[in-house]
Amino acid sequence: MKLLSYKIAENQTHQIGVLQDDYIYNLNSFFGDISLIELFQIEEYQNKVENYIASQNIVKHSIKNIVLLPPLPQPNSFRDAYAFRQHVETCRKNRGAQMISEFDQFPVFYFSNHNSMYADGQDIEIMPDHFNKLDYELEFAIVIGKGGKNILAKDAEQHIAGFCILNDISARTLQMEEMKLNLGPAKGKDFANVIGPYLVTKDELDTKSIDTAFGKKYDLKMQCFVNGELLSEGNAKNMNWTFAEIIERASYGVELFPGDIIGSGTVGTGCLLEINGTNKRKNANYIEKWLKDGDEIKMNVEGLGSITNKIIKSKNNHSILKLKK
Repeated sequence: MKLLSYKIAENQTHQIGVLQDDYIYNLNSFFGDISLIELFQIEEYQNKVENYIASQNIVKHSIKNIVLLPPLPQPNSFRDAYAFRQHVETCRKNRGAQMISEFDQFPVFYFSNHNSMYADGQDIEIMPDHFNKLDYELEFAIVIGKGGKNILAKDAEQHIAGFCILNDISARTLQMEEMKLNLGPAKGKDFANVIGPYLVTKDELDTKSIDTAFGKKYDLKMQCFVNGELLSEGNAKNMNWTFAEIIERASYGVELFPGDIIGSGTVGTGCLLEINGTNKRKNANYIEKWLKDGDEIKMNVEGLGSITNKIIKSKNNHSILKLKK
């Protein structure tokens, strides 16, 4: 099923629902004042949702008449992994570096800002410094539905509530400067992440799942368009680290909680940094492309829907790049 968070109007509190045939069936009218995170904790909640939809006492709305929110407007935490070898290897090659052997030894991730989540259709206001090599990143993510500590990869699938598209928007100049200090990413990444348009439960992707010795992969076509032009295309099945392996690493000595989000990292060719670097390596006269004020980013992931957002330049001219000592 496709679970989502939404408002009827801008001034109303957020609601949760399930999407079927362009209608949203309100779940708060049945389960009370709860969030999706709390919904995951209800025993056999999917069966109860299906029974509710089949009943006569249904509160529903056309998807055309609601305002979408991020599926989890306030997730507990946000980790973003580095799971696609093609992206890592190509970006290193583009800057003249050899592939690092540790990539194939263990999955890695960083923590980003879980309070900077945007929804499908929402304009994203960007500060002037962010426009110094502003980039998208084509990813998808899992939401933890069942908490746990020291989770083994063989048991990790039962901890996943579902999947959504993730656009990890990145300011590359800020990111590259701060990472010279061997810490980060920080200000280059913490200002905007898009998740949505809804959370797709695991059962909806059964026909696309690929069993491996280290957890499931998913055969899902991934695309990113900027102003209608297809710039990035890949497939989720090319993850070199499964989400099960990433969960095992992330939960070592640490409690994962329902509502934690973990991103896949960027699919191969899934960002302008990689595309620009590859083209410049082949042609020194290539002119780099970066996101600009007014650009529209659309991401499609097979089975997970699509998210579309417009980039808007802030009227605030404050600059941290000018604050260097």
